[in-house]
Amino acid sequence: MKRGHGIGFGKAILFNEHFVVYGIPSIVSAIGQHTVAKVEPYDKPGFTLLDKRPATPKYKEDKLEQQKDSFSLMFKKMGLDLSKNGVSITLDGNLYAASGIGASAASCVAVARALAEYYEMSLSDEQINEIAYEGEKGYHGTPSGVDNTASTYGGLIWFQKGDANVIDRITLANPVEIVIGNTGKVTDTKAAVDGVRQRKEQNPKKYQEVFDRAENIAYLAKRAFADRSYTDIGKLMNENHKLLQQIEVSSRELDFLVSIAREAGALGAKLTGGGLGGNMIALTPGKDVQNKVATAIEKEGFQTVKTIIGASREDVEY
Repeated sequence: MKRGHGIGFGKAILFNEHFVVYGIPSIVSAIGQHTVAKVEPYDKPGFTLLDKRPATPKYKEDKLEQQKDSFSLMFKKMGLDLSKNGVSITLDGNLYAASGIGASAASCVAVARALAEYYEMSLSDEQINEIAYEGEKGYHGTPSGVDNTASTYGGLIWFQKGDANVIDRITLANPVEIVIGNTGKVTDTKAAVDGVRQRKEQNPKKYQEVFDRAENIAYLAKRAFADRSYTDIGKLMNENHKLLQQIEVSSRELDFLVSIAREAGALGAKLTGGGLGGNMIALTPGKDVQNKVATAIEKEGFQTVKTIIGASREDVEY
């Protein structure tokens, strides 16, 4: 039977979520967890979806309408007509579907790859990334493009939005351990982005100062990665979290998890993704520190993912 398979990585934004929408550079990494999509024939027009991903309670239900919009946008971008012969799409994999770890982007990339294989379209990573970006519009309205880029290419990426997006690889000698802590709250990223825009318009001077500092942090972090100075990277993550608090996208739960992680030995910790809930990320080089931080967060009743930054497609079998 004709089939298509595809993979998309989860991601962690290490620096400058929200700021990236305004052309400030960000640093984002693929993580070790990924979503897998399978496409098979369906005997009716349109599509049917079986979503087997592990997920935050109500995440998949809350995102279902956005997900349908996302698929429609991708079908259109790929020039697919499902009015006669439909497709069955199955989502699976070990990436937890939650806010802040690129779950929507990972599914868009995986589905785009699976559809391309199913319809025997020979597409480059660049084309897959463009299709996934269209799909992300269903979830985020005006996405930055950073999530789908990390999900498509893997590794560690310097990303700057513009007329032509700047996408540069940052070389990591070896993947580095991190802990992701899940608040259990599903985030409306579109609402978070709109809130920043409104407050920025109301307080242009204050926000410009914060944005300038965020830009400076990105360049300092890039240099710290080149020097493999994880202590410096951790300090810069802590400072980046302060800036995200100042633009009001953190939450009580996120701040609590960040403080727990730091007290348990993380070199740095901050929210990751849209904020207002979702996930935080802690830099924990070495399995011992990683386990200690994860245990401290879990003791407070929150879920964690122990993973790596810098994951690449070569590392994954699916």
